[in-house]
Amino acid sequence: MLDVKNLFVAYGQSQALHGLSFSARANETVAIMGRNGMGKTTLFKALMGVLPVKAGSIELAGREISGDESFRRVAKGIAYVPQGRMIFPTLTVEENIQTGLENVKHRRIPDEIYALFPVLFDMKRRKGGNLSGGQQQQLAIARALVTNPKVLLLDEPTEGIQPSIIKDIAKALNEIRKLRGITIVVSEQVLSFAMDVADRLFVIEGGRLVHETSRADTDVARIKQYLSV
Repeated sequence: MLDVKNLFVAYGQSQALHGLSFSARANETVAIMGRNGMGKTTLFKALMGVLPVKAGSIELAGREISGDESFRRVAKGIAYVPQGRMIFPTLTVEENIQTGLENVKHRRIPDEIYALFPVLFDMKRRKGGNLSGGQQQQLAIARALVTNPKVLLLDEPTEGIQPSIIKDIAKALNEIRKLRGITIVVSEQVLSFAMDVADRLFVIEGGRLVHETSRADTDVARIKQYLSV
């Protein structure tokens, strides 16, 4: 569903991603693990078209998209939940979710979105800025889902969120995949969360993928070594 080959991304003269390759199948969740500053957010911004690709290819369902602008990638089936969530604090929960429906004729939020995140239904008239970090994260995921994506990208979804809510988000992601059969790519530092949601785990270090494992074969101690400073 998502096939990334030999991806190079630079900030000016500074090379950030060095020939990075990975794929994610339909109805699969892949975790990109790594410490801060190793290239996770750079990778996600490149996949979304926020950062230009210097070389390499990004294919979505067999179609090359690396030259497309971000809004075209969304139309073709990529949704992105950025690090820090980036919800609109002055809009209500309902209005925030509706921003994901900009290109859809009807602005009605599907019932299944509220079924996945009941707290959002209870708070739909509340301003986004008045939600807790965990609730804002659920809101950001809901907003991405209404675009009906083939691939959902989540950048550091557990950052700054309490452990009980992290469990809720893991449960919701597994439910989303079961309901919709979509591909999920998540960047993460919390190994327990990655083990709850991912079929395969990759480790990124210095802009390169240095380790790959299936969930069943994961050497937890080894991955913890990569994640420790």
